[in-house]
Amino acid sequence: MKRQTAGIEEKIARAVHAALAPDSTAGQSAHTASTAIADPASLIDHTLLKPTVTAVQIHQLCVEARDYGFAAVCVNPVWVALCAELLQGSAVKVCTVVGFPLGADLTQVKAFEAERCIALGASEIDMVLQIGALKAQQYDDVRADIAAVVAASHAAGTLVKVIIETCYLTDEEKIAACILAQEAGADFVKTSTGFGPAGATVADVALMRRVVGPAMGVKAAGGIRSAADFRAMIAAGANRIGASAGVQIMAELKGQA
Repeated sequence: MKRQTAGIEEKIARAVHAALAPDSTAGQSAHTASTAIADPASLIDHTLLKPTVTAVQIHQLCVEARDYGFAAVCVNPVWVALCAELLQGSAVKVCTVVGFPLGADLTQVKAFEAERCIALGASEIDMVLQIGALKAQQYDDVRADIAAVVAASHAAGTLVKVIIETCYLTDEEKIAACILAQEAGADFVKTSTGFGPAGATVADVALMRRVVGPAMGVKAAGGIRSAADFRAMIAAGANRIGASAGVQIMAELKGQA
């Protein structure tokens, strides 16, 4: 195990103390006060990450994304080139996943995967951090892993969301993950892969927003299937939603308007 730099440990300790204080509202209130749901579709990553996905389903995903004006489609790397072709000329971005779903790939492999996906047309990267290293408090390793993907992505103008997989973490570990993602220069923190035993919760989204403040993105993903789920996550501080039920969510929101 590598020795950790004292600075990052101290920063995490301060963040834990601040975020878990009984009256802590830092970050969350600043964000929610400035976020309206005037265009809910623009906050949704229309997601299809199942291992059984076919080209026909990818075509349908992209048609729906164009029709509704979703922020992005989120697909596995093998589908990036097809999505980029199908979405050419639209405002819908192509998001893909790196080190997915376990986060246990070599750092060099994650960076290479990001580079190749960007070359194929991805403009957003959702990477999974090293969960085991985080739990072992190998903070320098976790930060370096994220930073390698961020460097590869930002060099091409591509933003990075860091999946922290909240279902496996204590609150203190969730806070540490958010701080490390910030330190590494990532653009968003994201709750879940959708492949773990649980997905996004309002409490986790609110905690993540308190930690990262208003300047960094928070993506809620995993188990968000209804308009009520969508509204709850946005109210808690999310400014991007990952969901395979985007069409259903939009239909419900329209019915409630």
